[in-house]
Amino acid sequence: MRRRKPRKPKAILFERTVEPMKILLITTGGTIAAVTTPEGLAPDERGGALPQALRMLGGRYQIEHVPLFSMDSANMQPEEWREIARCVFERSALYEGVVITHGTDTMAYTASALSFMLRGLSVPVVLTGSQLPASHLLTDAVENLRCAFAMAASGAPGVFIAFDRLIMLGCRAVKVRTTGFRAFESVNMPPVGVVDGEGLTLRRDLIPRQTGPFALKSDLCNDVFLLKLTPGFQPEFLTGLGAMHYRGVVIEAFGAGGLHFIRRNLVEPLEMLVKGGMAVAVSSQCLYERSDFSLYQTGRKALDAGVIQCYDMTTEAAVTKLKWALGQTGDLNEVRRMFATNYAGEVTLP
Repeated sequence: MRRRKPRKPKAILFERTVEPMKILLITTGGTIAAVTTPEGLAPDERGGALPQALRMLGGRYQIEHVPLFSMDSANMQPEEWREIARCVFERSALYEGVVITHGTDTMAYTASALSFMLRGLSVPVVLTGSQLPASHLLTDAVENLRCAFAMAASGAPGVFIAFDRLIMLGCRAVKVRTTGFRAFESVNMPPVGVVDGEGLTLRRDLIPRQTGPFALKSDLCNDVFLLKLTPGFQPEFLTGLGAMHYRGVVIEAFGAGGLHFIRRNLVEPLEMLVKGGMAVAVSSQCLYERSDFSLYQTGRKALDAGVIQCYDMTTEAAVTKLKWALGQTGDLNEVRRMFATNYAGEVTLP
């Protein structure tokens, strides 16, 4: 019997390609899109060199671009936070993730605000920017964009900041350097992700689980004041806040939690503000570790006056949470309940 010759394998006519992931890109200006003008660096309406930087991502993503703003982030205010939140709410269901380019100066405020306004997210929303314009030879824009898009494609829902190969919860990030590439740090919580020789590694145990249906809760109260105490601070200023019709104040107190009541008694005007219906939230001037106003006599007097503790929240998170809480309700007891709730990983409650 004649033996058959073994068949040659068929030639592979094509390789199976991975479908590009659909990512929504919302641009708002910032240094990453800036160009040199006679008045200094300013965002360019056409995005500066940002389009060229995006092309360096290759064909891995199918990107839809929404140019929402072209502004320096120093001009970014609650009105813009609401527009960004609405854009994400109305469009994100069609995409695997969202990337928002933003100036670095107020990025932590925007990220914190979005963390509260966008409830029940089903996709990652990742903010990024750069310390040098995308047109600069040594820019950090390309690397930050790569990390942001990788996080947007990760499937881990929530609001994040991607910067200098770190992924941070949006409500835990703080800008700590004005020019250094490691501009942001994750305060009182480790980064939830790191980009290194193994690619993007996520600590999913640190990412809060999203619960409930996707909802936009974007009402904000802009009548919130931030106050940093100094030794010798005059109590009359606190009384004046009530006369200026502020509805809330965040006070950065000393150390683990204290304010002076000898010679210049700050406790009495705080109690008057609370009785008058103002929400008074207190935190520490220290960047790291939590405040605990129950430790010392000075702090306990503040608690007895009716202030709300912020524990280990960043200033950015405390301010935006108070703006958001007062935008949702005028009931001071409900504001207290909201500050006793951890919505997005912003606080470690006792």
